[in-house]
Amino acid sequence: MIDTARPAPRTAPVPRSSHPSTPHPPAVVEPWDVAARRRRRSGRRRLAMADLLVVATWASAAVAVALWLVSPGSHTVTGVSGVLTDAGIVAGLVATDLVLVMLVLAARVPLLDRVVGQDRAIAVHRSLGKPVLFLLLGHGALLTLGYAAADGSGPVAETIALFSSPDMPLAYLGLGLFVLVVVSSLVAVRRRLPYEVWHGIHLLSYAAVLVALPHMLSAGSVLAHGSWQRAYWIALYVLSLGLIAVYRFVVPVVVSLRHRIRVVAVEPIAPGVVSIHLAGRDLDRLGARGGQYGVWRFWTGTTWWHAHPVSFSVVPTVDRARITVRDLGAGSARLGRIRPGAAVSLEGPYGLFTTHARTAPYLALVASGIGITPVRALLEDTDLRPGEATVLLRGSDDRQQYLWRETAALADASGSAVCAMVGPRARSRPSWMTEEDLRRGVTLGSVFPHLLESDLYVCGPQSWADLVVQDARRAGVPAHRIHHERFGA
Repeated sequence: MIDTARPAPRTAPVPRSSHPSTPHPPAVVEPWDVAARRRRRSGRRRLAMADLLVVATWASAAVAVALWLVSPGSHTVTGVSGVLTDAGIVAGLVATDLVLVMLVLAARVPLLDRVVGQDRAIAVHRSLGKPVLFLLLGHGALLTLGYAAADGSGPVAETIALFSSPDMPLAYLGLGLFVLVVVSSLVAVRRRLPYEVWHGIHLLSYAAVLVALPHMLSAGSVLAHGSWQRAYWIALYVLSLGLIAVYRFVVPVVVSLRHRIRVVAVEPIAPGVVSIHLAGRDLDRLGARGGQYGVWRFWTGTTWWHAHPVSFSVVPTVDRARITVRDLGAGSARLGRIRPGAAVSLEGPYGLFTTHARTAPYLALVASGIGITPVRALLEDTDLRPGEATVLLRGSDDRQQYLWRETAALADASGSAVCAMVGPRARSRPSWMTEEDLRRGVTLGSVFPHLLESDLYVCGPQSWADLVVQDARRAGVPAHRIHHERFGA
């Protein structure tokens, strides 16, 4: 357990038991200094690659503008109409480039997942939505005002005239679709929409990109036939839409057909929580690491239309895998009623919530509720020295001790410390701890004696996990050593 000389959480007994999914036999563990050097090198390479991807993103927008600047006619800016028109063109070029970047970020490309993680890629994807929308609206408004100033007409008359131009109605349709997608993704709106409705609206972003392309190729001389600009933009469209087609559609179909995953049993483990046992061919060749998740689709009459991002709760073997799901809504509740034999398709595995992301000599794991699933699998998939890892299991009450027995058995096998904190969250101030532990002065540092020399992995309800991360940052844990994965669409 933890050092009793420090303020410790009120611990509940962590039950131990053997389980059909037994820990792997002990492996040869790297010497401490060798492992530390390897992790530092891996971390530096990953951070360098992440920086390179950021540079490439903004460079793509810069190249788009630069190619327009060197094109014939872009240098002559005459009067207010010229300034407005050119500003509108630049806004449109940058916006379109960033829309394609958003598609790539949502394409679940393995390279991006290994470098930044799918959750961070989706977070950046979402953060670009509003800026892109403002740029697109600015593009339309500035061009309309610029053309109106040049023609001596008003904005309304110019808008009507633009509708009669080739491919412009499609451009306005694309803008309208993108507005709908961004508005539906606002937190206040998304919370009111069923996931299926939101997801269906979000798919319209692909249509928005496609219907906007004709006006780019036909409007004026911006992308003239035979120009470098035209070749560049066509290449960007082919790349981004190709990545979507390959990694969102083709690869999942190939993976599902190759491994032929089926449900073999649905095991209730607590009220509203079930473990779904799966069988298939060569499941170890999925390459899943402990802590990763997949996007699962169960082909039954009541579940086929809903994809579920769910972590592996056991590292897959040659022919077996398992996920553990909590009833968090109508979609996930139906999973508990699936009958054995149901076919399953899989996208993934995804995620950087694995030991590949480690850079520090010690390991700190914090799990709450159903967040235990990736933590349990990560612990199973990690070769640890005695005392290297500490695990904190958090539950609001005794009913939330999902998979605690298995996790404790894995921790015992590796010589890791385990403690538990049971009880509702404190009410005196926002905290991830119980009121009693908060008043007794329990901190992350008292639970994890090597906190500042640790990689901290956190998984649990979003608001709770955010509070753990805030405490870790205040305690001095560097951001790159905090691993907290958010599942995205």
